[in-house]
Amino acid sequence: MPPWPLGSAARRLAAASTRASSAPVTRRPCPPGGATEARRAAAREDGLRPPHRPGPGERRQLLPRRGLHRREFSCITKASRDHSGLTRQLLDFQHETVDGVGGEHDQFKELKARFMDFKQRNYVENFSNYQSLAQQQTPKFMVVACADSRVCPSSILGFQPGEAFTVRNVANLVPPYKHGASETSAALEFAINSLEVENVLVVGHSRCGGIQALMSMKDDSASVSFIKDWVSIGKSARLSTKAAAGNLSFEMQCNHCEKESINSSLLNLLTYPWIEKRVNEGTLNLHGGYYNFVDCTFEKWTLVYREGLEGGSKYAIKNRSTWS
Repeated sequence: MPPWPLGSAARRLAAASTRASSAPVTRRPCPPGGATEARRAAAREDGLRPPHRPGPGERRQLLPRRGLHRREFSCITKASRDHSGLTRQLLDFQHETVDGVGGEHDQFKELKARFMDFKQRNYVENFSNYQSLAQQQTPKFMVVACADSRVCPSSILGFQPGEAFTVRNVANLVPPYKHGASETSAALEFAINSLEVENVLVVGHSRCGGIQALMSMKDDSASVSFIKDWVSIGKSARLSTKAAAGNLSFEMQCNHCEKESINSSLLNLLTYPWIEKRVNEGTLNLHGGYYNFVDCTFEKWTLVYREGLEGGSKYAIKNRSTWS
């Protein structure tokens, strides 16, 4: 069943679509007047009114309660059966706008105002820079951050357009190479091999819902969950947290795991052969970052990876600092 009530015109259109899909395809002769007249003739034959084009000073008539023009309503019905119709609408009606009606607060009006402010204050005043960016991008950073609405790398760290190639996911996790394709691994491949970024920065944060889901996950649960399947990538961080902070409160365990999972992701980065190669060559650096939005502090550190480190390990932390 369609997700909205169908009007009489839409029902006729749906019926017409059903007839068209089951009946042999026949071509109507094109009447005098060209393709436009042919479409009108076809609409009359199917019992539909042709779309009305208002003249100068004439206001469009809106459908009751829906705030949609009859033409847009018909297009939506058709698009629900053919997704390519959405693209055709963008191409055909890209210069038309439909203002919302009624007393509802339109959040997109705020976004439009912000966009126009951005265009004037940024794009126009830095036109040559944006024209250069239109031709190519040469970011120095690849950032893996959380999808949390409170954690925007560009807002926190002041990245400008063209400076950071960014991917955001639940709990800012980097899956190991053997995990296979994902949006994160695809972004890493492009950033490292094509853009040749010099730094990969994994940014975690306080009160992360994804880490809370990881720490509260029941291993024997048979429930199907996309979130559970995804955060399971951080199981090693969960185990390390239970071993190091299992006697602490759940909140403190989550706080520990938020940082533990960042280091787990840094180690997972080294399972990608082309990342390990560039790290060994010294052309790529791996960094961790932790943003605490409760007290607005940021911790940063760099992963060292080479044989023969103190204690026989291949991994160490350097350049650790807290910005507050």
